[in-house]
Amino acid sequence: MIIVMEAGASPAALDHVVRHVERLGLRPHVIVGTERTVVAVVGDERGAASSGLETLPGVASVLPILAPYKVASREVRAEPTVVQARSLVVGGGRVGVIAGPCSVESRDQIVETARAVRDAGATGLRGGAFKPRTSPYSFQGLKERGLELLAEAREATGLAIVTEVVAPEDVALVGRYADVLQVGARNMQNYRLLEAVGRTRLPVLLKRGPAATVEELLLAAEYILDGGNHAVMLCERGIRTFESHTRFTLPLATVPWLQARTHLPVVVDPSHGTGHAALVEPMAAASVAAGADGLIVEVHPDPAKAASDGAQTLDVAGFRRMMEVCRRVAAAVGREIG
Repeated sequence: MIIVMEAGASPAALDHVVRHVERLGLRPHVIVGTERTVVAVVGDERGAASSGLETLPGVASVLPILAPYKVASREVRAEPTVVQARSLVVGGGRVGVIAGPCSVESRDQIVETARAVRDAGATGLRGGAFKPRTSPYSFQGLKERGLELLAEAREATGLAIVTEVVAPEDVALVGRYADVLQVGARNMQNYRLLEAVGRTRLPVLLKRGPAATVEELLLAAEYILDGGNHAVMLCERGIRTFESHTRFTLPLATVPWLQARTHLPVVVDPSHGTGHAALVEPMAAASVAAGADGLIVEVHPDPAKAASDGAQTLDVAGFRRMMEVCRRVAAAVGREIG
């Protein structure tokens, strides 16, 4: 349910409502909007109907939340959420761009890439230190050494670091280095991991699983939100279909569909979504036109020598061209890149 506070309700009245909800054995999530403050209440609400919530001082109304995803729903928060980490801003008319290699390989590689994508207009640096791979014999990442190199690249460029965390026990370690925790597609329904990142206050980039529905993506986000972490970005990175001409099928209708139902910003990954470097630029531009709040793109100084995902990775010149095209598209639809 949603408890809508009156305009001008005092902090004491809000605290009283929160304590009352907790006494009922429910979990309150206070969401302060530009026009109203609401308390999203989650849990078993059967005993709350007769608890007199609507009579508490400062309460304007008590409404049901119809969507199965409670805190993520636009019923709870009408205005879009904007997520910021250092220089990276996603949402609010800004298209934040996160770029970098699939895997951190060396100091020279990650620092060179970071400087190049920053100069081209990116505000976030992606790079995998822990790499869950389909084959146990594939490169698994440099782990903590990779995190240290990402921190060096941030020091050299000022870019926000976006890197994947793959296990609950790694959250504290990755959180010491990262500005944004990425939950990868393979872990979208790893509920212990979602709960662990929900207990942090670092922004989270949650990728859609390759066989997950958008409602399942929103319910996965709900685990993070229910933990108290409201800085969540959803990422469409493509799904498995019968098609074989691309690595995955990138359904851009997901972007406006999600934006109509959730206040969380939506990021698109055209690299994983296509699997082909030649398709990244047009699909990135199409994502901006569709209303995406952010892009996450793989970039490497020499994709042919990349330790992973070289076929879908742009070189620096290709990333610059992509940014130029996306800027023109963004300007045409009244938005801004960067």
